[in-house]
Amino acid sequence: MVNDIWTIKAALEWTVGYLERKGDESPRISAQWLLSEATGLSRIELYANFDRPLSMEERDVLRGYVTRRGKGEPLQYITGEVGFRHITVKVRPGVLIPRPETEVLVSEALALLPAPPKRVAADSLPEADSVSAPDVSLGLDDGLGEQRFSETADEGVSSEEPANVSRETFASEEPAELLIADLCTGSGCIACSLAYEHPLAHVVATDLAPEAVALARENAEALNLADRIDVVECDLGEGVDVALLGTFDLVVSNPPYVPTAVLAEIPREVVDFEPALALDGGSDGLDVLRRLLPWCTRALKPGGGFAFELHEGHLDEAAALAREAGFDAVRIMYDLTDRPRVLTGRAPAA
Repeated sequence: MVNDIWTIKAALEWTVGYLERKGDESPRISAQWLLSEATGLSRIELYANFDRPLSMEERDVLRGYVTRRGKGEPLQYITGEVGFRHITVKVRPGVLIPRPETEVLVSEALALLPAPPKRVAADSLPEADSVSAPDVSLGLDDGLGEQRFSETADEGVSSEEPANVSRETFASEEPAELLIADLCTGSGCIACSLAYEHPLAHVVATDLAPEAVALARENAEALNLADRIDVVECDLGEGVDVALLGTFDLVVSNPPYVPTAVLAEIPREVVDFEPALALDGGSDGLDVLRRLLPWCTRALKPGGGFAFELHEGHLDEAAALAREAGFDAVRIMYDLTDRPRVLTGRAPAA
């Protein structure tokens, strides 16, 4: 662009044309993303402000972004962050960019955990003389670990709270913490999402790459979750405190799982810019899984679960390996494009 004044409309059209010539697969989306980041406007606001001139600082920032994108660099590395489920995490070169299919992994992992408790304030509990008898069947477990009663007060059952349980017990009794291992944590998006979405989750997140460990810690701190996420630099679970083995409620991992031969087929911006260490899973993509399963047998408590994201072409083989390792309830779950993506299972109950 040679005009002295760059309006948003002119900058957008120039960026689209430039990225088209550079082979961008979605030049208009890329242009909108970069211009939005450079100006601080949402994509909708861009179109509502077509005639607004860019400042010199905005022009310089946009030039730098467009140059990087023209060389194939992923948009997320350029902008430095990405939305993931209910949070936004920082990303940078050297660490794998979170993908939408990994959001499915988090959903399946959460499904393996007990539901978060409903917190009740002490002053919101009714007084003993105002409690009416519940009206469900005698002895039927309501899923909360307490027996409920169907008889009414007229039938001789007291309407007071159960014997030996005070109002203070209901209000102050804290449910047990859930211990989770997130192996190959990368940016920490999985660990942070689990801790953000489940108030009882305490996560031990590990990664072999120092860049990933540093970034995961930054994301945990930025989201005010550092007190419930411990990030450890190690290979898989080798650096996890041995005293914790046998106590984990959940092991989750998005390990390197792309079969080596498939790496040649994935987009250039992935292979050229994202770390091979976080992608290459060996000839069948299951090299890391074969190491994860034995660790899970030692780490999980009876009935504890695991959830792993894996390559779509080898989920059946992965499920067979999990069953051979002694796991129960092994299931293959599908991603947003209806492809097999996530393997889940449980350690045998005691």
